[in-house]
Amino acid sequence: MFRTALLFLLALTLHADDLPWRLSDLRKTPQSWDAPTTEPGVKAVWLAGPPYKGKPTRAFAYYAIPPGNAKAPAMVLIHGGGGTAFAEWVRMWNKEGFAAISVDTVGTIPDKATDNPWNPKRNRHEFSGPAGWGDFDNIDAPVTDQWSYHAVAVSILAHSWLRAQPGVDPKRIGVTGISWGGYLTSIVASLDHRFRFGIPVYGCGFLSEDSAWLKNFAALGPERTAKWVSRWDPKVYLSRGRIPMFWINGTNDFAYVPSSWQSSYRLPRGPRTLSFQVRMKHNHPDGSKPAEIFVYAKEQLQHGEPLVRITKQGATQDEAWALYHRRVTPQKAELCFTNDSGKWQDRVWQTLPAAIDTESRRVSATIPPAARVFYLNLTDTRGLIVSTEHIER
Repeated sequence: MFRTALLFLLALTLHADDLPWRLSDLRKTPQSWDAPTTEPGVKAVWLAGPPYKGKPTRAFAYYAIPPGNAKAPAMVLIHGGGGTAFAEWVRMWNKEGFAAISVDTVGTIPDKATDNPWNPKRNRHEFSGPAGWGDFDNIDAPVTDQWSYHAVAVSILAHSWLRAQPGVDPKRIGVTGISWGGYLTSIVASLDHRFRFGIPVYGCGFLSEDSAWLKNFAALGPERTAKWVSRWDPKVYLSRGRIPMFWINGTNDFAYVPSSWQSSYRLPRGPRTLSFQVRMKHNHPDGSKPAEIFVYAKEQLQHGEPLVRITKQGATQDEAWALYHRRVTPQKAELCFTNDSGKWQDRVWQTLPAAIDTESRRVSATIPPAARVFYLNLTDTRGLIVSTEHIER
């Protein structure tokens, strides 16, 4: 307990003037060069990144802008571990009417795609920055030579480049990222308030307290862990966030566990929406395709029909309840719960029907006596899920 508190206090000593990044520079349109691509429906570009070991870097990105006279809303897409710039991801958003850019954050360029568009071969190039992910063992290197520094910088530079393109509305751009990309989104959305919203999928902060990387922190030891946390853990930056955030995760995620996820989403000052899905798979295809993501983006940028909005929640000893806004009524509601304790990844989750009172706009369910953790999922007529916060007892 004392060690955890000490690490958190050390992390919070990073003030505005001590940010690793010079945000004023990252908000400028970076130099760029056209890049060749054989991927259909997208273009490719090199973006000038920050120096690495004294040498210039470039980041590879795919992008596409819908044709037409009106300026389109747009998305910055940040891949996770094992990933790179994904043409398929850009095409998905383009089909929904959005411009999009997917930027590589680990100094690679996708080679010829395999049968799986989410698993292209990746090659490092002559202008590569540091490799990902986490870069724990490199914590004693100069700050500007570490992966998190470069990955955050490149992601913000991709935003700056995209908003300068003809056909893009610079006032209607969001950001989403998957896994390590969700980790980066947590930081980027907290620092770059030009974004209209952020959608971290899986990824969050508080990694040294509970995550898939506890062995990495144990190997670092307390002092070096404190150094990593104070620079690179999203919890240091999330309280700066004030834009709307939509957080998506699964109950048994192997990397980003519910306790750390909850501590993370409680920090930003802007509105938040949760979608906590039972046993959601963890990979790039499953992290990119939830319909809730597209609907949320359209609500924020195109005045589309919103998700169910939970306005209040609570629980007694026997009952969990939530109130929802009248604009969208849930069609189904469930109590999600586990009787287990121990490792989050190993807990077995169950569901029970919850009652919907449309007059009072209230959802409620009886809590099984053995339940250790529980929350409510509200599903609308489109099958889209929003969630209350989970409660432990």
